[in-house]
Amino acid sequence: MSQSIKLTATVAAIVLAAQTASADMLTAIGAGEGEVSIVAWPGYIERGESDPAYDWVTGFEKATGCKVTVKTAGSSDEMVSLMNAGGFDLVTASGDASLRLIAGNTVQEINTALISDWSKVDANLQSAVWHTVNGKHYGVPWQWGANVLMYNADVFENAPQSWSIVFEEQNLPDGKSNKGRVEAYYGPIYIADAALYLMTHKPELGIQDPYALTKPQFDAAIELLRAQRQIVNKYWGDAAAQVDDFTSEGVVASTSWPYQVNALRAGGKIKVGSTVPKEGATGWADTTMMHAAAPHPNCAYMWLNHSLSDNAQAGTAAWFGSVPAVPASCADPILTDAGCKTNGIQNFKRIHFWKTPVRECGGGRECVPYRDWVAGYQAVQSGS
Repeated sequence: MSQSIKLTATVAAIVLAAQTASADMLTAIGAGEGEVSIVAWPGYIERGESDPAYDWVTGFEKATGCKVTVKTAGSSDEMVSLMNAGGFDLVTASGDASLRLIAGNTVQEINTALISDWSKVDANLQSAVWHTVNGKHYGVPWQWGANVLMYNADVFENAPQSWSIVFEEQNLPDGKSNKGRVEAYYGPIYIADAALYLMTHKPELGIQDPYALTKPQFDAAIELLRAQRQIVNKYWGDAAAQVDDFTSEGVVASTSWPYQVNALRAGGKIKVGSTVPKEGATGWADTTMMHAAAPHPNCAYMWLNHSLSDNAQAGTAAWFGSVPAVPASCADPILTDAGCKTNGIQNFKRIHFWKTPVRECGGGRECVPYRDWVAGYQAVQSGS
């Protein structure tokens, strides 16, 4: 995927019709309202309850008087649904949700002049197309990373080199079939993982972008997922459940997040590894976005500022296994430069970051829009 920071034709197609959000953008941060409510991925907002060493909430609450409440979500579709329902201030949205939230007038433009550490944000992310429209920023970059291939290190002495072990039936290094021993992510955006695999293994399809698929390319990805369904143990959408699957259900390989890798390593019951195979990987570059009708806008801006602090950036990256949006945070002792390397900071150009598939996909091409991804994925799940 191109890492261009300019608005592309693909993005323009989904957002040009969107009107400016109804809420007026703040020009100054006033007194806090006493609360800020956040929709977030699991492991993104920690207050030391899981491990006292990982707490980037308590200090913020003491300093601002804004009590943090969190609603965790397991998918981008769930995040969009929760934000559309209202009542929340912020959401840590991935690229396959952010443009939908902008186009739906669900989130508002952010006044970056009120974000004191904006200049410290990675230049690759400051004006990224998944949160920047016509030069307007609709969020503050948060964390990024790859959807890694997690594997049982007792089965795989060496890291697998290809995603084929989860897409095609085959014997694994222990001599046993992978059938019933692999998992796949539950969600329409997973079609992009199949498309990414086909970019390497069926180059004649001409796939250049796994999120911009013509009908023949899309159909090929769906067929791959239909075949994969015959070997998949189950589809995971809950991070904690996937940890249990690797621990006690015999699963030995799956697409995953670094969060589960860290949890399994900390649990110590099985040995796991993770890798980005030769085909590359899909991934997420998450942005903290503010609801157009945020009930606590001043506390929300206080959190947006806090989100770029070393305490929040490095703490989250170390806990989740992600890469901070503020590169300088890699030097924090809880993370370190070595930790950022372990979390994949060198893989930025190998990641095809989640984004919303749209019909008008540039170059005069017509691609399959997201609503058809939903229908196609449901057909795979139902076996129809």
